[in-house]
Amino acid sequence: MTTHEQAPPSRDQERVVTEFRAQGGIVGGYHATMDLLLLTTTGARTGQRRAVPLTYLPDGDRYIVTAGNAGRDRHPAWYHNLAANPDVTVEVGSEAFPAVADIADEAERPALYARFAAAYPQAGDYQERTSRPIPVVILSRR
Repeated sequence: MTTHEQAPPSRDQERVVTEFRAQGGIVGGYHATMDLLLLTTTGARTGQRRAVPLTYLPDGDRYIVTAGNAGRDRHPAWYHNLAANPDVTVEVGSEAFPAVADIADEAERPALYARFAAAYPQAGDYQERTSRPIPVVILSRR
């Protein structure tokens, strides 16, 4: 890993984050067949840094994630955090790097979400469960 300070896991994510870091980005269980990264955001209210595991799609030198929140009717906390402060840290495999998070605009979102749902069919299920358009977030190295 590079020299970026590791943030503690977000709530209820200790096992996955610890396993990810200990095994160079590889985890077992439910996430075993998925490409995972750790996204560290800074709390919009607390200012505390927290890491959350997310499935991703590589897109050239960018990484695509979605704020699906398992189809709930509200965005996940990490999404609100990066909307307030788009400077994030990304961990992929055993590498960590500073990145900027951009929310895909309505011109780019549909195609990116369709690609994501093709790779992770549960993403399509999440969109069907909620009336909110699930945001697509583009992570680019700084």
